[in-house]
Amino acid sequence: MKYIYPAVFEEVPEAEGGGYSVSFPDWEGATMGRTLAEAYTMAEDFLGLACWDAEEDKEEMPTATNPKAVAAGENSFVVMIAADTVMYRQKMSNKTVKKTLSIPEWLNTLAVENNINFSGVLQEALKQKLGIA
Repeated sequence: MKYIYPAVFEEVPEAEGGGYSVSFPDWEGATMGRTLAEAYTMAEDFLGLACWDAEEDKEEMPTATNPKAVAAGENSFVVMIAADTVMYRQKMSNKTVKKTLSIPEWLNTLAVENNINFSGVLQEALKQKLGIA
């Protein structure tokens, strides 16, 4: 699934280490980065993990706050961050599982004669069927 949520980026003063703190009005917790690019990457990772965890725990996703309704302070600004839990799931749980399946003998014979990788074909077919690039 794909989700998009507003994030508040707040510039951290040099006296406190510098960089950017990132919080999401609709999620608990925060992240940060020393540069804007690093903070953005960390925000994507934070949101991807939060959404993935919620899906895994079968929790209801919070409704995204309208970015116009998010108050940003003087040293803050709002950015929309997207999360794709299918891509995150691929990244985080890439272990293999064994599946038993049945196919007609004639099809098995042809596939073996042509050195077809059954696991590879099944993965490609599942990704195509599920609309995953």
